[in-house]
Amino acid sequence: MMPHILIIDDDPSIRRLLAMTLAFAGFMTETAATGKEGLKKGADKHFDLILLDLGLPDMSGVKFLERYREDEQTPVIIVSAIHDESDKIAALNAGADDYVTKPFSTDELIARIQANLRRVLPTLTAPSLLVVGAIVMDISGRIVTIDNIGIKLTPKEFKLLRIFMENHGKALTHSWLLKTIWGVGYQHETHYLRVFINQLRQKIEVDPARPKWIITETGIGYRFVG
Repeated sequence: MMPHILIIDDDPSIRRLLAMTLAFAGFMTETAATGKEGLKKGADKHFDLILLDLGLPDMSGVKFLERYREDEQTPVIIVSAIHDESDKIAALNAGADDYVTKPFSTDELIARIQANLRRVLPTLTAPSLLVVGAIVMDISGRIVTIDNIGIKLTPKEFKLLRIFMENHGKALTHSWLLKTIWGVGYQHETHYLRVFINQLRQKIEVDPARPKWIITETGIGYRFVG
């Protein structure tokens, strides 16, 4: 079945361009011109991925993400002309999984869509259960518990925790983590990693300021110890 993508952008020419580009690449699409319309469509049916503009007429893209992430964990890629790094970080903090700046290469956009879909669509070869100490991850069910209490994670947070649990005790470099989770070309986007490490610590650590699970290896990266 073809992946189903929701395009949220107030510019009709951008919506048409994205819809045509994605249809040619083998995706089904629907579009929305406002944040409110996007939220309604996102609540009414399942989408495999969302492309979101930050500059919507009725609400900011960050506000859309905050409201959407209350109930849904579908991957969201920001497609925006805004270049400021603080805006990118705000979007990532609000639950975005990736960021593409307009004007964009269609090849790059398709590659990022495919990379995000590979991380969330189920595979037949993945192990079903990972256990490290009190943390239990059911990969096929996309469920994480700590001391039998469920933890709600975004797709990127889930992927990051899975990588850590699969490499328990190993020092993982910044560049390796970025390449593994976001793909080739992201090795220097360290702000992506800082944002998601902080978010994950907030959810799994008893005291995020003094983490016992995700340990910073100064100048190298991180180590998952438990």
